[in-house]
Amino acid sequence: MLESFFSAEGWQTAWEIVKSEFLFGLWETFYVTVVSTLFSLVIGLPLGVLLVAGDKGGVLRMPSWVLHTLNVIINLLRSVPFLLLMIMAFPLARLIVGTAVGTTASIVPLVIAAFPFVARLVETSLREVNPNIVEAAQSMGASPFEIITKVMIPESVPSLISNVTIAITTILGYSAMSGIIGGGGLGKIAINYGYYRYKYVVMLLAVIILVIMVQVFQSIGTHLSIKLDKRLKNK
Repeated sequence: MLESFFSAEGWQTAWEIVKSEFLFGLWETFYVTVVSTLFSLVIGLPLGVLLVAGDKGGVLRMPSWVLHTLNVIINLLRSVPFLLLMIMAFPLARLIVGTAVGTTASIVPLVIAAFPFVARLVETSLREVNPNIVEAAQSMGASPFEIITKVMIPESVPSLISNVTIAITTILGYSAMSGIIGGGGLGKIAINYGYYRYKYVVMLLAVIILVIMVQVFQSIGTHLSIKLDKRLKNK
């Protein structure tokens, strides 16, 4: 391994792969990560809101069995290892996309794995909202929908952005793992060229790019969270 890593031939081969594959692999990874995050938010955000607003003492009280069912489903999906979940999601991916392998097909298991995580993060953010603010809105005659959309969510925006940043970096890591079963992006390059063909330089470069992407997403999320935090503006 070390001989191939330090050899001039190994670096030359890696450079050829970088020029021919990495730019498109970077785009595929970005595309899968962003699209999967958006769909996870579309599903996970309403679920997180229901878990808080529908709870005992919430603004939109729901039957306990509904909340119990949602919690069971979310906990069940979160407990399944991602590699097994990808394999189990093959039929659904084939039904939705028309194929079980490829870049677009990997979005299906990524969303299934991520939306329960997003729902829990949203629940955590909304529970941090000062209950006095919610009670004040209720005393002013605001409807449950108005309280959710104009009080709870706006008040928790900084925390939501921080948690969405956690979600997107987690999905980025999952997208790299999807290369094992035919997903595209940097994960596929690292596995097909780096691991299977013993081009460890390629695998190292793919990991470095993934680390840089995580740092970029994290920096953007942290900046937005701080910028939108009213508590920091009032200091």
